[in-house]
Amino acid sequence: MSRLSRAFACAALLSAVVRAQEPAPPARAAAAPAARIELALTGGKGRAAPEPTKEDVRVYVDGVERPVVSFEKETRPVSYGLVVDNSGSVRSQIGRVVDAAQSVVARNGPDDEAFVLRFVSSDNMQIMQTLTADRSALDRALYSMFIQGGQTALLDALYMAGEYLMKNARRTGATGRGLALVLVSDGEDRESSHKAEEVLKLLRDGGVRVFCVGLTEELENTQGFITKSKRDAARRLLSKLAEETGGRVFYAGKDGQLGEAVGDAAGNMRTRYVVGYAPPEPGGKGPGKVEVKLVGAPGKEKLRAQILEGSRQ
Repeated sequence: MSRLSRAFACAALLSAVVRAQEPAPPARAAAAPAARIELALTGGKGRAAPEPTKEDVRVYVDGVERPVVSFEKETRPVSYGLVVDNSGSVRSQIGRVVDAAQSVVARNGPDDEAFVLRFVSSDNMQIMQTLTADRSALDRALYSMFIQGGQTALLDALYMAGEYLMKNARRTGATGRGLALVLVSDGEDRESSHKAEEVLKLLRDGGVRVFCVGLTEELENTQGFITKSKRDAARRLLSKLAEETGGRVFYAGKDGQLGEAVGDAAGNMRTRYVVGYAPPEPGGKGPGKVEVKLVGAPGKEKLRAQILEGSRQ
């Protein structure tokens, strides 16, 4: 080997040794997995609203907006209770009340299950059919309903139905399913022993959403200096019960609107939206407070996003 060749070989060997001694570049940290939350839509005017899209969703953690990376609509089986008003205030509408409840049952899927509770006063409430997937049994219970006099106890009926649903969902291992109550009523409450906040706490803690088919058109709508409109009071109560549990209210003012209202209620109680978003940078003070807002086309801004479950990896 010539002197020049030996010099090149030595230089190449020295360069290889230097490269071997250099520290390897740090590996790029893997991106943190997206945090996920589940949403229901509340509010609106009681009719099917435009479907939200990923672009309509804003997620904030401790007031700081985080990028939304995914948005999916999911339909799940549901365990629910039909809570049906049989009080004298719906005497003229009992046919529509039963029709509405039967229309909900008719939309049951093979994995859905339901029970039927009729109510009048606090001391006159009865589970006509226990939790079952048998639609014929549910229909028979609804056919057997009848009007009775008494002071309407709507809130007590929801409390009883909520307790029954949560107990039986736990017993059957159905806690991964959607839980809901479908209230079919004119919305009047005259003498419940439970207050609205007690009922709402029970239902929120148990993850039970309330969907109301409101037959309020025949309630008195006049008000004076002291007296309030019965119709307005009923609608305020129904809205509160639904919106604070992640449900919706659907009004059926005319015969032609009943099927539409029931269809909307049945579809909504099986639907939730799963949002994935970029979590805050490491080193924060825990998961933080998560808020979701909807923006977008006219009609969508009337809706609110209700978080059904907290963030999870």
